[in-house]
Amino acid sequence: MRVKCVGAIVLDGDLILLVKRGRPPGLGLWSLPGGRVEAGESDAEALRRELAEETGLSVEVGPLAGVVERPGPGGVVYEIHDYLAVARSGTLAAGDDAADVRWCPLAELGRWPLTEGLLEALTAWSVIPRPGSSSTG
Repeated sequence: MRVKCVGAIVLDGDLILLVKRGRPPGLGLWSLPGGRVEAGESDAEALRRELAEETGLSVEVGPLAGVVERPGPGGVVYEIHDYLAVARSGTLAAGDDAADVRWCPLAELGRWPLTEGLLEALTAWSVIPRPGSSSTG
């Protein structure tokens, strides 16, 4: 069975918004905020709802950055559509199934305990520079 999910890549300068997962899959690991798309919801509606629930922030949803598939329990496959997003308002606070939420320096992402494949996906989608490349602004 396939389950459609959404995730948000929220950047603020050289920082990225991450949540520490409070439930499986990925319990205790850091990941993008997001979750399941409910029946009748658009991706953008689901993303705005999930971000408010998990982070306390209201976001403007931007373009699709990429799609990944991750295995879940009992043969479930999570099809995750990750979108760029911009925080517009709210007070950052962990909620719903997030154990913690914070802004992480992009340059330090490789040192954080991240969910499987997150760093590789962000690199492939050019959200973060490839190792060994320099970024000039």
